[in-house]
Amino acid sequence: MASSGAQAGVTSVLVVEDDPGIATQLVRALIRGGYQVDHVVSGAEALRRGDSDVVLLDLGLPDTDGVHVCRQLRQRSGAAIIVVTAYGEETDRVTALDAGADDYLVKPFGLSELLARIRAVLRRVRPDSDVIRHGPLAVDLRTRKVTVSGQEVSLTPKEFDILECLVADPGRAQSRQEILESAWDSNWYGPTKVLDVHIAALRRKLGVPGLIETVYGRGFRLGDP
Repeated sequence: MASSGAQAGVTSVLVVEDDPGIATQLVRALIRGGYQVDHVVSGAEALRRGDSDVVLLDLGLPDTDGVHVCRQLRQRSGAAIIVVTAYGEETDRVTALDAGADDYLVKPFGLSELLARIRAVLRRVRPDSDVIRHGPLAVDLRTRKVTVSGQEVSLTPKEFDILECLVADPGRAQSRQEILESAWDSNWYGPTKVLDVHIAALRRKLGVPGLIETVYGRGFRLGDP
């Protein structure tokens, strides 16, 4: 399961995971998040791959110790390395971090948290890592600037907050209440129809059919335009 060649300006992620079910979920989530994704199942394959911006590294690999792979990658690459593993003991964390890992995430974890961790580690190594891209859409979380196909789109603060909530986990249906609590307040008790008004305005301004999908009985999600 591998992507084609890297695209200019797109963050590349190497997934090193031998469990096919977990790997499939990770690859799909990352592609929806706008990343260029490559997937390998062993440490030897990971070390043969070219440089990636981010490496998601499982420690329980079939051919070698994941910590050894982490150490080798750190010696030869400036990639941000996030260990994703079922090993949650403090000694495991310390060993991986000492070997050069930038972050450590214990399975099971939410895909939203994983995407947030990737953005966090990239902020330390790439100045443009606050920009989330999804198809023609680019959302700069730091400057709150939004562009579609390179053209800036002027949004109200509330419209941006809603869009920020949706781009945090593209493809996942988010409930109306979830979006309201994120974009308004965690104690929101008002009518949910106010969200429909803002969604309609957001769709109109972005001008990309199919970008914001209604999931009936659930809420909204960022789709593939």
